[in-house]
Amino acid sequence: MTSPTYATRRAQLETYFDRTAVEAWARLTSDAPVSRIRATVRAGRDAMRAELLSWLPADLAGRRLLDAGCGTGALAVEAARRGADVVAVDVSPNLVALARERHAADRLPGRLHFQVGDMLDDALGRFDHVVAMDSLIHYRTPDIVRALDRLARRTDASVLFTVAPRTPLLTVMHAAGRLFPRGDRAPAIEPVGEGALRRRVAAEPGLAPFALARSRRITSGFYLSNALELARR
Repeated sequence: MTSPTYATRRAQLETYFDRTAVEAWARLTSDAPVSRIRATVRAGRDAMRAELLSWLPADLAGRRLLDAGCGTGALAVEAARRGADVVAVDVSPNLVALARERHAADRLPGRLHFQVGDMLDDALGRFDHVVAMDSLIHYRTPDIVRALDRLARRTDASVLFTVAPRTPLLTVMHAAGRLFPRGDRAPAIEPVGEGALRRRVAAEPGLAPFALARSRRITSGFYLSNALELARR
C-alpha cells in the first residue's frame, strides 16, 4: 500500500506532466531549440542518463529492466538496444503516447513495452534492474525510502535512482517556490540529504538485503541531481 503523501504527490505529477507541461517536456526531450536555461537542463539530463546506463551491464540480453517514470523513453530505448526486456512505465498518458510515437519504428535487440501506470505497481512483475531517473525527486525522504522498499522487493540485482541533493541553493529555491507558488509550476522538488537517506535506508527492514553503493552528482546549470545505486548484497 502506498502512503497518502505519495499518492497525493503522484496525482499532482500526473496532472502537471499530462496537462500543464507536456508540450514543454516534449520539446526539452527532443532536438528542438530551447532557451539557454533549458539547454543546461537538457545537457544535465543527458549526462545523468549516460551515468545511470554506465552502472548497468553492457550486455543486458536476458535481463528484465523497469524504467520507472520513463517520460518520453530515451533511457528505455538505450537499455533495449543492449538487449534488455524493458517495461517503461509513467503516470502521464500523454508522455507515454509520445514515447510510443517516437520509437514505434525502432528496431531493437531487446523488447520494449511502454505503459501508463504507477511504477510501484506489483503487477509489473520482477526485474533484474530498476532505473528511476528523476522520478523520485518530488517526494520527501520517507516516501522515497518506502518506494525503494516496494521496488527492491521485486528486484534481483540493483535499483538505480536519483534524488535532489540538499544544497544551500536548492534549499533556497525550494523555500521560494513554497512562498510564491504558481499554478503552472511543477510540484516542488524535495531536497534530500544523502546522509539522512543512507541512515533511513539502513534502518528499513525490507531493504536489509540491499546496500547503497555508488553515488554521483550531476550539475549542469539549472539541473542538479544525485544518482545512487541500491545494490543487492
